[in-house]
Amino acid sequence: MDSTALDEVVADVVAPGAEAIDASAEFPRKSIEALRGIGVLGLTTSVSHGGGGGSMADAALVVEKLAAACGSTAMVTLMHYAANALVEAHGPDATREAIGRGDHLTTLAFSEVGSRSHFWVPQGTATAVGESIRLDARKSWVTSAAAADSFVWSSRALDADGPMSLWLVPAAAPGLELGATFEGLGLRGNGSVPVTATNVLIGRDALLADDGAGLDAALTAALPWFLVLSTAFAVGVMDAVLQEAGRFLGTTRLEHLDAALIRQPIARADYARMRVAADATRAFLADTLGALASGRDDAVLRVLESKVLAAESLLNVTDLGMKVCGGAAFRKELGIERRFRDARAMRVMAPTTDALLDFVGRAISGLPLFDA
Repeated sequence: MDSTALDEVVADVVAPGAEAIDASAEFPRKSIEALRGIGVLGLTTSVSHGGGGGSMADAALVVEKLAAACGSTAMVTLMHYAANALVEAHGPDATREAIGRGDHLTTLAFSEVGSRSHFWVPQGTATAVGESIRLDARKSWVTSAAAADSFVWSSRALDADGPMSLWLVPAAAPGLELGATFEGLGLRGNGSVPVTATNVLIGRDALLADDGAGLDAALTAALPWFLVLSTAFAVGVMDAVLQEAGRFLGTTRLEHLDAALIRQPIARADYARMRVAADATRAFLADTLGALASGRDDAVLRVLESKVLAAESLLNVTDLGMKVCGGAAFRKELGIERRFRDARAMRVMAPTTDALLDFVGRAISGLPLFDA
């Protein structure tokens, strides 16, 4: 994928459409089609299957650039990459090749009504029906639900003792019912809606990894991609807010003092706090990617910590952006209130910040991540 082409698509398509997507809560189809055309969807698929062979660091840069322009487009791409990590590790060649060509959008279908953000304890079932598998579940939120070509779907194990099995489910499978159009606070165009499966029949070959081994597969493949790319998402949004706030503080004047707002010490200190938080998150992202690439002993810990730091930094930076720009930040044309709303999702997207803090506490205490 050509980075120049990505910059052009972001500037010409993604950024200009962001406000309208936020206002209408419509899925960013035009942006996704443009990204499809330059190889973004196939970036992380292996070269042998027609993809770009890109690394997690390559994907993080894409998500960062998209997030600075449009949070919804960035989240759709992020979830595609997280799901594709499992498809790459365990999926069929035909699907991998379709993703590599850019002809296939996938996403994760983990969180459920019964277990909410505790994705590691699915309540949905998989039942053998002759040579087929029947899936029944109530997924609470599935990003890109109406636009995706497939779902990486979690269920209770079929026959094994493990806590979870994973399936590659065609989005057009009979028995899948989508909920109402998403009308949320932020990330309004990410197409996240409930999906109910009632007597959905798939083949046994749709199983990703071994029966009952889905949790291990999710933790080793999808979860690192989701957490690290979420950190990149936060970095992109923070950079955009810093730019908007910086322009506002530098060009808006207090006429009675004949000075720009940036000359006020309180506003300047808050702006500095924003920059420190953003820089710290960017540095942590780079360190986490480095830890993963080199196989450092603390790589798993860094991955778990990354979204915690990113979520709290993003909330802080967007909150301060609203503060330093005052009433002007509440107007949509400045672009800060949209990022403020998009940022609220970071804390509650599974694994939530509270869950990740528990995981980190367990990891540094020598405890297992999950109770037996």
